[in-house]
Amino acid sequence: MKIIRQIGIIFAVCWLGVLVEKILPFAFPAGIIGMILLFLCLLTGILKIEHIQEKADFLLENMAFFFVPAGVSIIDYTDVLKDAWIKIVVICIISTVATFLVTAWSVRLTVRWMERRKNNE
Repeated sequence: MKIIRQIGIIFAVCWLGVLVEKILPFAFPAGIIGMILLFLCLLTGILKIEHIQEKADFLLENMAFFFVPAGVSIIDYTDVLKDAWIKIVVICIISTVATFLVTAWSVRLTVRWMERRKNNE
């Protein structure tokens, strides 16, 4: 019963994300909305981590499996990829570097914040 409840909570949050996406007057991915909703529920205490821990861990451990269909479908678009491979490589390099920089900046900011908080206690 615990597993069904955890799956139900995760699917309910995803479903709410889809509903919010349909209501919004602009395009925004339902998956991102769902993650924001889940984060807010955890932050406010509406949900506790114990409510979804086991199934969330399972999904994270098997995340690579969920990318298989997307990887296989690339085969259908080899003609498009042949024409745009330079653009794709440049975009991948730029986005990777940007992700590294933002992550490093975020970690630095978080460490500083934690040190200040620790010193104030």
